[in-house]
Amino acid sequence: MTLEETLQKIHPLDEKAMEISRKRWDSIAKPLHSLGKMEDIIVQIAGITGSPDMNLSKRALVAMCADNGVVEEGVTQTGQEVTAIVAENFLSGATSACTMCRQCGTDVYPVDVGMAVDTKVPTDLKVAMGTKNMVKEPAMTREEAVRGIEAGIEMVSRLKARGYGLIATGEMGIGNTTTSSAVAAVLLNCPVEEMTGRGAGLSSEGLNRKITAIGKAIEKHQPDPEDPIDVLAKVGGLDIAGMTGVFLGGAALGVPIVIDGFISCVSALIAQRICPVAGDYMIASHVSKEPAAHLVLDELGKEAVLHADMCLGEGTGAIALCPFLDMGATLYNTLSTFDD
Repeated sequence: MTLEETLQKIHPLDEKAMEISRKRWDSIAKPLHSLGKMEDIIVQIAGITGSPDMNLSKRALVAMCADNGVVEEGVTQTGQEVTAIVAENFLSGATSACTMCRQCGTDVYPVDVGMAVDTKVPTDLKVAMGTKNMVKEPAMTREEAVRGIEAGIEMVSRLKARGYGLIATGEMGIGNTTTSSAVAAVLLNCPVEEMTGRGAGLSSEGLNRKITAIGKAIEKHQPDPEDPIDVLAKVGGLDIAGMTGVFLGGAALGVPIVIDGFISCVSALIAQRICPVAGDYMIASHVSKEPAAHLVLDELGKEAVLHADMCLGEGTGAIALCPFLDMGATLYNTLSTFDD
């Protein structure tokens, strides 16, 4: 589906399914609303899928992999080659997220939406060989940003066709805390310093370079905060674009999408700015350790379940929520009711 077609398919949550789900919870032999967010998320999923029946057993982590030209500015502690290495490790199951996925029965799908080199990861959704250095020129064209979004939409379409009922978002892209901080600074109209953290352990000197690079890029390109795709194209990344598409695709196709950490939150914010109703189809997993993570979640109107100071990325925070969701679904499906 194109982006335009996708947006036309996004409608409000199914209130009837949610009401049936609430009545199911209220009929269970326990104090009313005593499971808090566990109950709320199950009701939300009923509204997303349009069914009060709950089966979350077949789920996937989609990891959008892309490179960012801004690494030329010395904003990272590792080289760009790490993106490709970790992306291939997704295929072999050797990443932290993969280990967590095996633990909780979740399949992993890495997507090359814009890595600087080709790897064993499928390239059929690849938009470009990395983005440009946003300090010197826009990270990508508007057309490339839209194609990146449409790559994420296509992944949701494929996975839904294969019976997946829940998708977690993840990413791999050296330099992507720089791009996501830039996007957040523009969309939230906040100082770059407040939006920017150390990413994967950056030194104080590196952090200053990162803040300077973001400031220069925003000043040079003047991204329009009223046009989220313009912001994405000028100072974002293709991994962010891909996750944005996953959120929009989930909303169009009735698939619940789990937000991961800061970078995923920024993608969710872009999706919500493109289509406000899409926010209702998103589930917040955790509050990232990145300094602006809670600000983006607040802007999304989301309250995360986990507060664990995680900032690894890859989708690890989103996957950490899955056992919580499993327990909620099991209780919802099996507990005795007052009638029983």
